Amino acid sequence: MRIAQVAPLAESVPPTLYGGTERVVSWLTEDLVRRGHQVTLFASGDSKTRGELAAVVPRALRLDPQIRDAQPYNCLLIDRVYERAEEFDVIHFHIELVHYPLFRAMADRMVTTLHGRLDLPDLHPFYRAFPDLPLVSISHAQRKPMPPVNWIATVHHGMSKDLFRPGNGGDYFAFLGRICPEKGIEDAIEIAERSGITLKIAAKIDMQDRCYYESRVRPLIRASRHVEFIGEIGDREKNEFLGQAKALLFPICWPEPFGLVMIESAACGSPVIAYNCGSVPEIVEDGVTGFIVGNVDEAVQALQQLDALDRGQIRRRFEQRFTVERMTSKYLDVYSRLLESRLEATEAA
Repeated sequence: MRIAQVAPLAESVPPTLYGGTERVVSWLTEDLVRRGHQVTLFASGDSKTRGELAAVVPRALRLDPQIRDAQPYNCLLIDRVYERAEEFDVIHFHIELVHYPLFRAMADRMVTTLHGRLDLPDLHPFYRAFPDLPLVSISHAQRKPMPPVNWIATVHHGMSKDLFRPGNGGDYFAFLGRICPEKGIEDAIEIAERSGITLKIAAKIDMQDRCYYESRVRPLIRASRHVEFIGEIGDREKNEFLGQAKALLFPICWPEPFGLVMIESAACGSPVIAYNCGSVPEIVEDGVTGFIVGNVDEAVQALQQLDALDRGQIRRRFEQRFTVERMTSKYLDVYSRLLESRLEATEAA
């Protein structure tokens, strides 16, 4: 099958540090190539793939200090894909919505995976205007705020079984991701304070969240005896960071579409203590791979039960539910359905 994967330009594929969508696109692309498909990856020039790389910009936009406005480059990305559209059996977009107007006439060969939150009211008039274009959600919970659209599948993320190895756990909690209010960093610090257990924070700080970090988070870190700020890390550091953690704290307060860090933690055999928001109940098996709680008090209580969880079982549940092979197979089902529908339409004509 000839497949185009269209990635965001903000990060490389895979990203060097933070970046969930680009990481998933990389896993999917490489597994498709491994299975013998002809894959073209539209991405930044510093991306790496065993398929064909169609570089739109020299490097990830976030890492280029000369880039002030990403929109012209996103339009250039869409134009490059459009120029080559007839080369592909399926065009798989991972860039939310900017391509919709131009590719409306190609609905029979395109599919879009929505990776972001969908509860923002400004999005809904847009999706009402394009109700027929095929969409994939990354969790069932992600779909809830949306108006009626053409959902054709839910495909949970999956990663390589070989990327991380199980760890033995340790004497600290881990917080991994991004510093912002909705990720629950303040509650994570409070959980650590009340438990008396060190919290290690490996997270990036975006420019728009810098003020929040300086005014709200940094004072808490300075005042605490139990918090260590590490900063942004990549895959090489993640395995030890998560595998040697007592648990991952994930006290989010927003409708998380998926939460890649939860399956990264499971791959390392580490349990997750997470608030019951968004996709969490689809990813965390309460009492098996972690605990789903409602607030700081419940999180502190759950800490007492961590030793009852089997880290080997957590790893096995990851292998059963969230591997790249499983994800790729589901996407191939989606692609096959598109091809079959196009064939049926051609025969009917």
